[in-house]
Amino acid sequence: METSVLITFIVLAVVLVGLVGTLLVSGRKLTPKKTRRLYPETRDADDQPPGAAEGEDGDTLVADRPAAEAPEAAVEAPEAEAEAAPAVETPEPVASRLARLRARLVKSNNVFGKSLLALLSRDEIDEDVWEEIEETLLMADLGTDSTMELVDTLRERVTVEGSKDPQRVRAMLHEELVKLIDPEFDRRLTVTADGRPAVVLVVGVNGVGKTTTVGKLARVLVAEDKDVILGAADTFRAAAAEQLTTWGSRVGVPTVSSDVEGADPASVAYDAVDKGTELETDVVLVDTAGRLQNKANLMDELGKVKRVVEKKSEVDEVLLVLDATTGQNGLNQAKVFSEAVNVTGIVLTKLDGTARGGIVVAIQKQLGVPVKLIGLGEGPDDLAPFDTESFVDALLED
Repeated sequence: METSVLITFIVLAVVLVGLVGTLLVSGRKLTPKKTRRLYPETRDADDQPPGAAEGEDGDTLVADRPAAEAPEAAVEAPEAEAEAAPAVETPEPVASRLARLRARLVKSNNVFGKSLLALLSRDEIDEDVWEEIEETLLMADLGTDSTMELVDTLRERVTVEGSKDPQRVRAMLHEELVKLIDPEFDRRLTVTADGRPAVVLVVGVNGVGKTTTVGKLARVLVAEDKDVILGAADTFRAAAAEQLTTWGSRVGVPTVSSDVEGADPASVAYDAVDKGTELETDVVLVDTAGRLQNKANLMDELGKVKRVVEKKSEVDEVLLVLDATTGQNGLNQAKVFSEAVNVTGIVLTKLDGTARGGIVVAIQKQLGVPVKLIGLGEGPDDLAPFDTESFVDALLED
């Protein structure tokens, strides 16, 4: 009897345990996995981070997959604030730049003009006076040939007219300087081409400000409503590409460069022209590495840059950047660069820091190439087209 009661008790216990287990399983099925969040709406210190998941036993496991693959609904990160776009500067119009730069040129070159006018206005202009005039012109880097030509012409005119009136003497000197600088040169930049971008190659020795000039020139062209793209083919100077990119971004101009330091500059220049063609831009400005004119291998490399670019497009301008303060040394640079890449125009920088305005005459006379642009300061808009009449006016301004 006792045995049968014991057996009955055991059977009832087994049935009861099974019933409880069934209820537990049914309870889990009421909340399927796919309807549960990986973590609650409001997390506290004990909650698991995003990317966690439950195991079959209900424990939390760190997911093997990247957090980025977690369901979007499970992540409620705050919206990232949009980065403010860099402000694009509006370059100063050409006309106002010319007026301001002329005033700066007057300030730096008035000693030159005043010296000549004082000498030519003396009551008696003897041989000693003419020698002083000649010396003044030579010191202004006018060049020997141009100096002798100007002195001979002035001697003749002063003798024939016999005038000592300062205004008349100034008018004579103005006329002869304009003739020397030669207003017949075509000083316009070739920045228009049919069916393709105009290509401008900028060259020069180290330290004359080529990259800065390219940036300033981009501003000039943007002010003239030109679409421009820059090519950072100076691949050897640290941060040259970054510097050029900064100049371009200030006026909304893109820059093509290489991520590899010391990359082939010809390849970068070619890519810039190729990109300019693809984007149908008006002008491609290519910055090149500075090089000494007496290094034959570097000059050969510069020639290669031009040849490679010409496989894609004609090079419309080769602008040689010269530092006006270097004087006659600039003439030697100009000659070598012209032989290597056929220079079409001169950019004369730092003209506000010298009274040697005569370098304009000397360069043009030796190369037969016009000065097209002048730089007169450190500001972003301190680059302007060269104008003969304005330049001579500034030289002789009271």
